Amino acid sequence: MLYPLIRKFFFSLDAETAHGIGMQGIDRVACLMAKPVTPCPVEVMGLEFPNPVGLAAGLDKNGDHIDGLARLGFGFIEIGTITPRPQDGNPKPRLFRIPEAQGIINRMGFNNAGVDQLLRNVRAAEFPKKGGILGINIGKNATTPIEKAADDYLICLDKVYNDASYVTVNISSPNTKNLRELQKDEALDDLLSQLKAKQLALTDRHGKYVPMALKIAPDLDDEQITAIADALRRHRFDAVIATNTTLSREGVEGLPNAAETGGLSGKPVFQKSTAVQKKLATALAGELPIIGVGGIMGGEDAAEKIRAGASLVQFYSGFIYRGPDLVSEVAETLANILRKKTV
Repeated sequence: MLYPLIRKFFFSLDAETAHGIGMQGIDRVACLMAKPVTPCPVEVMGLEFPNPVGLAAGLDKNGDHIDGLARLGFGFIEIGTITPRPQDGNPKPRLFRIPEAQGIINRMGFNNAGVDQLLRNVRAAEFPKKGGILGINIGKNATTPIEKAADDYLICLDKVYNDASYVTVNISSPNTKNLRELQKDEALDDLLSQLKAKQLALTDRHGKYVPMALKIAPDLDDEQITAIADALRRHRFDAVIATNTTLSREGVEGLPNAAETGGLSGKPVFQKSTAVQKKLATALAGELPIIGVGGIMGGEDAAEKIRAGASLVQFYSGFIYRGPDLVSEVAETLANILRKKTV
């Protein structure tokens, strides 16, 4: 009951200002807002998750708030997207709510403090030290030419490898120029090949294997989905995250802020992202796990992602609209579903 009152205050503020205040608040009062979370251990990517409910990347870009978020009961937390060098991202305003449709449009542009600062924050946090599963989402700097993009991903992978439970390769943000070109054919093949070689070299260097996931867009046709699935299998990636935000405005047409440039997330992307996930699951035929994300606003939405082939789920926009209650609701719903599967 507390969060609807807090949300009313936050929604009276500029979205990015509210985000900053809200994250500081989580650090201070997370324990007061958290509800008990139903245990539901699952093994994915060789990792033991206490429950299949994760926080998607983007909420905590620099890993400033890991411990506060962990107190809310997430089974895993993904931070980033991080780039080799600090960057400001796109000009403000760049974050817009569409409350009539429970949607959010962002054109943040990978604003972050750089990989070195993220690592300082990770090493200061208690959550990873206690065995919490922490994903680190990596990207490229805006000033790095697209033909040199692999260099940035390799720098980040090298630096975060020993501090991450898994690493997510983000090639699907619509807010970095030409980034989605990396999802195509030869560019994708080349990038995944270099990343896999680096992962194996880092495994030898550190004496441990850290899984890699690829995060893809929802704006893909059937041929592209099949090609990405083939590339993931060929390069022995460990997981795929489906999906990022959409450039479509289906479901928000004519609403305030709907014409803003950027990626649309929240409830309006649910059907589109789930359809891509389902086709991806068919193409992968169980060869690697899917983390389902996009438009989860309640337990039943998460259940639909699991039924469409996901092993884990994540949310971000749903957390903005529903608050910490969403964590316990989704965890309970999925625990009931997965328990029935094992009976």
